[in-house]
Amino acid sequence: MSQYEKSTANTYELSHPDMLEAESAHIFREVAATFERPVLLFSGGKDSVVMLHLAAKAFWPAALPFPVLHIDTGHNFDEVIEFRDRTVERLGLRLIVARVQDDIDAGRVVEETGPRASRNRLQTTTLLRAIREGGFDAVFGGARRDEEKARAKERVFSFRDAEGQWDPRAQRPELWNLYNGRHRRGEHIRVFPLSNWTELDIWTYIAAEGIDLPSLYYAHRRPVVRRDGMLLAHTRFLHLEEGEKPAEATVRFRTVGDATCTGCVESTAATPEQVVTEVAATRVTERGATRADDRISEAGMEDRKREGYF
Repeated sequence: MSQYEKSTANTYELSHPDMLEAESAHIFREVAATFERPVLLFSGGKDSVVMLHLAAKAFWPAALPFPVLHIDTGHNFDEVIEFRDRTVERLGLRLIVARVQDDIDAGRVVEETGPRASRNRLQTTTLLRAIREGGFDAVFGGARRDEEKARAKERVFSFRDAEGQWDPRAQRPELWNLYNGRHRRGEHIRVFPLSNWTELDIWTYIAAEGIDLPSLYYAHRRPVVRRDGMLLAHTRFLHLEEGEKPAEATVRFRTVGDATCTGCVESTAATPEQVVTEVAATRVTERGATRADDRISEAGMEDRKREGYF
């Protein structure tokens, strides 16, 4: 057997999930090696949970070399906050919470009023403030390219100027997975380790790794309100419009955000494996189906990202 035949005989191909995991681990280690003050955005949503799980594996057996940051709208699902705190305690993480309420109280933002009021857009001001106050030069986010058209334009390393703004026309090339993190003081890089993952990839990985999630990602009974073709959870944060009446339904959430604008879907999927089967059959992204804030306009997400949104 030739030397070439010997070398190729000992090689093997990584599975698709293993390739995604290896790519994400490489991104985490690259940032830790080249940036001074990274931080990981952690909301307790499924993508941030998977991102945190990948980061923990990338640096194991060492502790996570950066803190986690939650942008708290004050309109959170109780299950998500309980899960966030339990996860932080279990992993011994350093949690930073930046509250939208603080920016409202300080007059930096003005809260919307009315039955459709939401604090979702106000998060941008709070996020940029937290980045400035923490001196963070790299911010890990759980966005994926399959979620929405504007996010499909992102690179893995996404440059933000001194105002925290994003210009889709000024994206840097990433040939051969070479990432350019060069920036001046005051600028920062948003880093998306899950860029090449899909919703199905996320759920397949959750099932394979046995990753714990907030309970509302699985089928459960709860009061909901039908509005604009969506099912919104009837929580203390949702103000009913004239003629609206809550009704019980068996639902689960595909994505989790501000409780005032995050919808759910009717579902009987109560395990990760059942969710995998359900997601494999759907043709609508989770944000397109369940996020009212993405329906503002065709360019709603892109407009918010230009301002500094996630």
